[in-house]
Amino acid sequence: MKWTSPLAFAGVASKTNTSTMPPFRNNDNMIRRMLTKSKTIALVGASKNPNRASNEVMAMLLRQGYNVIPVNPGLANLGETVHDQKVYSSLKDIPIPIDMVDIFRNSHDAGGVVDEAIEVGAKGVWLQIGVINEEAAKQAQDSGLDVAMNVCPYHEMPRLGISGPDKEQN
Repeated sequence: MKWTSPLAFAGVASKTNTSTMPPFRNNDNMIRRMLTKSKTIALVGASKNPNRASNEVMAMLLRQGYNVIPVNPGLANLGETVHDQKVYSSLKDIPIPIDMVDIFRNSHDAGGVVDEAIEVGAKGVWLQIGVINEEAAKQAQDSGLDVAMNVCPYHEMPRLGISGPDKEQN
């Protein structure tokens, strides 16, 4: 899908008339499910810079027991790692199933990431604080994905009393 600029973020309807769509609302039950059932998280927009939110959130998710796979084409082309995890160029390059895609990209670019998440069979997409794309959220929901938008696991996990993914039952 070709994404239009998410001007709704700026309070202006886009060319595809997002103003007729009801605004996306986060749901605590969905956020809880995403944070407890997801084990493998692809973090798009990963950064080696420890001052970047994506770096800090990735470190926290790893500490909490998630398998976090960084995605950043520039770093992948250099053969880099982030927090000792191999960096991939795209979601399509990740050789294992992805439960959740955590998006640290601008609102416009989030649409293409959501398309790729749908294509690779991810179960959910998480658009970080400030990443607001109503069309992408609707597309993900219409494709059966769980969606969180304009929130961060760093804040939601303690708020909901979640310490990491559910442990496997034997």
